[in-house]
Amino acid sequence: MTRLLFSTLLIFSIAATPRWTPLQTGVKARLRGVSAVSQKIVWASGSMSTVIRSVDGGSSWQTLAVTTDQLDFRDVDAIDGNTAYILSIGNGPASRIYKTTDAGASWQLQFKNEDPKAFYDSMSFWDATHGIAIGDSVEGRFCILTTTNGRDWNRVTSSALPRALENEGAFAASGTNVALFGKTHAWIATGGAAKTRVLRTNDGGRTWNIVDTPLKAGPSSGIFSIAFRDARHGIIVGGDYREEKLAVDNAAITSDGGLTWQLVKGMSGYRSAVDYVPGTKWVVAVGPSGSDFSVDDGQTWIPIAGPGFDTLSFVPSPRKEAAVAFAAGVNGTLARLEFVRK
Repeated sequence: MTRLLFSTLLIFSIAATPRWTPLQTGVKARLRGVSAVSQKIVWASGSMSTVIRSVDGGSSWQTLAVTTDQLDFRDVDAIDGNTAYILSIGNGPASRIYKTTDAGASWQLQFKNEDPKAFYDSMSFWDATHGIAIGDSVEGRFCILTTTNGRDWNRVTSSALPRALENEGAFAASGTNVALFGKTHAWIATGGAAKTRVLRTNDGGRTWNIVDTPLKAGPSSGIFSIAFRDARHGIIVGGDYREEKLAVDNAAITSDGGLTWQLVKGMSGYRSAVDYVPGTKWVVAVGPSGSDFSVDDGQTWIPIAGPGFDTLSFVPSPRKEAAVAFAAGVNGTLARLEFVRK
């Protein structure tokens, strides 16, 4: 296994370059959720109650009907070709979680927010039945939901959570401000307040602590995305969504599980989503103005030619010769990113 991983890293390090291939979705919604199950099966979601699914790597797309209500599905998390969760955003009952187990033919409403002040932003899953969802804070308290059976969602008690700052929450930009690893580790990125911070848990969400980060803070600034490649090494990206081409204090890395964060430079603008190439130290970050990649754990960055996107999802198990991701954005934009041998 060690030799195989080394071989994979070597191939990526010396003989691969990323390339975007545009895909035709047939929809005009802004797609802020994307989840790649395999190189063939991909789910995406967005505004105007849009959910689409491909079983041929993005060559064709099926539009799925979830509800007659007009919702903004900012996040989709697919478990397999048949099972997926989607999350809609908004105050009060606009924030919801639906689930399908029959490839989108039918959907079950699992959670409907009854707190008029609450606003849920994104979610993520350790496995098919264990997941977590994050919302903006209400009166100094974070709104975090967990499920342990893939059906019922329960709010984490306030006593298990640190106090939130005024206006502190999670940006609903890409569905990627929750990072998970193993069976119990989770990190949640925040913004919109006087500081940018990361919530951490090592016990599946029962207890939490929080740490400051050096990313730019403010009403339209903060951490928009977080990713970890193991229990210790992670990255956060963001910036100011009102200044898409500004790259000031918009990325940081950690090597101690998120206890401390170090600023890194070199991205070419605000970035709303980040993810690791599976099995490597390579990282890709995307934003509306463009995308960048790193081959050294996020310490230095190189622009990727092509358009910008809002969100990104890597196929979980890459081939040795290439890794594949799907990214989505405005006007139904969706593209395939592949690291191909030169």
